[in-house]
Amino acid sequence: MDKIDYKKKLIEFYAAKINKPVTITVPKMNYIMVDGHGDPNTSQDYIDAIQALYPVAYGIKFFCKKELDVDFGVMPLEGLWWMKDMDSFSADKKDDWLWTAMIMQPDIVSKDIFEKIVKQVTGKKNPKSISKIRFSSYDEGRSAQVMYVGPYADEGPTIQNLHSYIKEQGGTLNSNNKHHHEIYFSDPRRTAPDKLKTIIRQPY
Repeated sequence: MDKIDYKKKLIEFYAAKINKPVTITVPKMNYIMVDGHGDPNTSQDYIDAIQALYPVAYGIKFFCKKELDVDFGVMPLEGLWWMKDMDSFSADKKDDWLWTAMIMQPDIVSKDIFEKIVKQVTGKKNPKSISKIRFSSYDEGRSAQVMYVGPYADEGPTIQNLHSYIKEQGGTLNSNNKHHHEIYFSDPRRTAPDKLKTIIRQPY
């Protein structure tokens, strides 16, 4: 059985050039998600969300491999981040951020499979935020994105450059926009801060 690498299959959405924003059109995709609020560096809710998402993501992967004869790698952790006033969105105001932590799911994964695995994970591990996980689609559409390499705390200038690029393209940032989006390709527990790779994306 061949293992599907969706990062390569969907390379337009899971690869980007460093410090060179581009515009893409992101299709509707399915995710497992947990919503919350606050600075991810200090929020226990954010830690709890991740500790619930990964067991479910791996449970889904192993179910599909065993029951459907389809093997794929678990996708990277992603995050939607926003404020009510996106013009004020800043890496310096993380305590005011609203967020959704999420992991993309291939089309083969149904809501029924998701619910089955949530029950299994609840019975075996029962992570604190398991009841908050939902299975939902997200239709992002036209977006600008760029690859950032470095500490999460130093993303500010890259975010501002991305927003400037959007305005140069005739786009606007307001409360009707979809959310600031980050895709994390590195494990911060095992990667030096200056080598962390993150796609930063903003619909407009």
